[in-house]
Amino acid sequence: QVQLVESGGGLVQAGGSLRLSCAASESTLRFNVMGWYRQVPGNQRELVAAIGNGGGTSYADSVKGRFTISRDNAKNTVYLQMNSLKPEDTAVYYCNAERYYPLMGAYWGQGTQVTVSS
Repeated sequence: QVQLVESGGGLVQAGGSLRLSCAASESTLRFNVMGWYRQVPGNQRELVAAIGNGGGTSYADSVKGRFTISRDNAKNTVYLQMNSLKPEDTAVYYCNAERYYPLMGAYWGQGTQVTVSS
């Protein structure tokens, strides 16, 4: 059983910042990749940022230069620092964790709402 719990969402004005946290029920080192996705009603869930267990990161073009994903393995937590927020960033943000061995597994948090007003 793996649980991921997101926190830190809320309402901010355009140009503001939020920091999302994802607390995992086990060591983040036991996942090959962790990341953040977002989804708005009627749309597909899209990848925002990801971090490998070696520290490598990747970002969606729409958030490059504004968002930063990081990990604190000692706290079993992944963060998403979101700066210069835009109204189009409004979505439910989900934490994701993937493990490839000994068995493949993909896990999701419940999501946290981020709303950016213009």
